[in-house]
Amino acid sequence: MNLSLVIPLLNEQESLRELHDWIVQVMNTHGYSYEVLFIDDGSTDNSWQIISELAAANQNVKGIQFQKNYGKSQALHAGFAKAQGEVIITMDADLQDSPDEIPGLYELITQQHFDLVSGWKKKRYDSVVSKNLPSKLFNWAARKTSGVQLNDFNCGLKAYKKVVIKNIEVSGEMHRYIPVLAKNAGFSKIGEKVVKHQARKYGETKFGMERFINGFLDLITIWFLSRFGKRPMHLFGALGVIMFLIGFVSTGTIITVKLIKLYAGLPTILVTNNPLFYIALTTMIIGTQLFLAGFLGEIILRSKNNDDRYKIAKEL
Repeated sequence: MNLSLVIPLLNEQESLRELHDWIVQVMNTHGYSYEVLFIDDGSTDNSWQIISELAAANQNVKGIQFQKNYGKSQALHAGFAKAQGEVIITMDADLQDSPDEIPGLYELITQQHFDLVSGWKKKRYDSVVSKNLPSKLFNWAARKTSGVQLNDFNCGLKAYKKVVIKNIEVSGEMHRYIPVLAKNAGFSKIGEKVVKHQARKYGETKFGMERFINGFLDLITIWFLSRFGKRPMHLFGALGVIMFLIGFVSTGTIITVKLIKLYAGLPTILVTNNPLFYIALTTMIIGTQLFLAGFLGEIILRSKNNDDRYKIAKEL
């Protein structure tokens, strides 16, 4: 099979039939063998009914319905697990991503041998203040932090080799950082293609300003995971040892100075009356806690199980 199209959605009943017909037209024109995976992330409208009707009429259409809304990352994870195509393309269901971009993305993967190609909506039809400017700031921070030189991390239109999506794990709200996850997994040939951004035709956006706040928090998470995700003791253990040694040396210095003063007959105070003693003691306690955090992180890392991140209600 040439292509798997993974399309997460939430309450997009107005656009599904039009999107499906557009995709079929592109697939037939280029003679691709394909499957379309609609991932219904807990829609409360008639989206699942429409997906069921499309699947009954077109054997290339498949669907997964979540029991409730789990988020885009979980929807993509479920779609990636089921995808069978040699090239996997993700896109949004709101018609803002054009299926006409699919052949160009497919050729970049199959002919130019990119591991991953991300769309870049260079010209956008979103509000400048509420979306464009925050998006530019977010993308700049993501480039500087991750080292992946993409202009549009948030673009849902992306293409992957099958081996890429089978070797990365999309959890939490990490769908924005799939290129970073791919890079961390050893897939270094990551490209970018300018794609057409279409104005929303139906409904309204499901994302507000909070997605940028969550995005920056996730960016810190992905930075930590990329640096220390496989070895948390290297960070927490090192910091803990340093803090403990600072506290230990400080405490020893305070006691040594007191003993010297006592030996010389100089006036002195109780060690427990010295404010520096409590600072040193606190530093030792924090150091011990950091070391234990690293140790527990190593244990959790070796025993984690992410199989219960979402519950599927129906599958076609």
